[in-house]
Amino acid sequence: MDTRAARKYPPLFLHLLGWSFLALFLMWQPLSWQIVFPDSFWIKQAVLLGLLIFVFYLNYYIWFPRYLAKNRYFKFIILNIVSVVLLAFVMEQVKILINHGEQMDRAFRMAREANGEKKHQDKLDNFALLTALMIIGLSTSVAAVRGAQLDKQYRQNLEKEKINSELSFLKAQINPHFFFNTLNNIYALTIIDVEAAREALHKLSRMMRYVLYETQHGTVLLSQEIAFAKDYIELMQLRLTDKVTVHLDPPSPLHDVSIAPMLFLPFIENAFKHGVSAMQPSRIDIQIRQTGNKIFVEVKNTLFTDKRAVLDDSNGIGLVNTQRRLDLLYPGKYQLEVTENKEGKEFEVHLELETA
Repeated sequence: MDTRAARKYPPLFLHLLGWSFLALFLMWQPLSWQIVFPDSFWIKQAVLLGLLIFVFYLNYYIWFPRYLAKNRYFKFIILNIVSVVLLAFVMEQVKILINHGEQMDRAFRMAREANGEKKHQDKLDNFALLTALMIIGLSTSVAAVRGAQLDKQYRQNLEKEKINSELSFLKAQINPHFFFNTLNNIYALTIIDVEAAREALHKLSRMMRYVLYETQHGTVLLSQEIAFAKDYIELMQLRLTDKVTVHLDPPSPLHDVSIAPMLFLPFIENAFKHGVSAMQPSRIDIQIRQTGNKIFVEVKNTLFTDKRAVLDDSNGIGLVNTQRRLDLLYPGKYQLEVTENKEGKEFEVHLELETA
């Protein structure tokens, strides 16, 4: 239920329970006084209950949200004072109309004579006035608490929508150049080796199906993520020379766990982008291990001085955005280290991820 609907339809059970207790107080509590009350008393109490309910919701739905919630304190106080005074005045007129005073005088005649009190006519019903003030305070408190809860829920929903939107955006940013380059490589391969081209096309379609459908559930199995990485590596190798060595070492044995989709791709993509050369020997080593409920991912690649071994986000998801995604999905449950060793000519990425 959205915020507006929640404001319009408060928890009905709690309200009915509250009014039941008030009705019990107004109707049945006086019975303990051991006095036979006239019919006018019960009519007066019923009218008072109805007016209190009216004042409560008048303040709950109109005075509070329009004035107090918007820091318009003066109007809020004035309007509630007017409401309470009018309620007390109306109650006194109702008492006059039903001849309540005279009937109650007969019931209390003995007590009034014993105390030497004189009969007098009030312009306002003092009991109704005090009860109305109590109801106004209760209504304001309930509205304030309810408003705070709704505002908190609204902010949480906004944050959740923002996170889901950001995650969808990050997840959708797989490098489009990869698909274009792979299709061009497959096209060239059809001239040389039709069977290899068919196998490569099958791998590409499997990857696209994974990105479009499997990742929409929010989590995937570790085995699926590794299979996706294997397909990606094999397709990337279509355009590499024999000078490039790529090695993927998955966990053995593999214990399937649920993880966020496409977490490993940015590290592998970054290695291919910055760690291979057509002229010099180069290598990419990818190792994935499992220990208990933790996954360890290590990606090492050759570092070339003529290439930018930085966390580049110009294409693909990028390592910087991947860290942002990890912050959202695994707060306090991961460690990511990136090392650039210029002397050893090596670039390393280490990820430790807790899955439970």
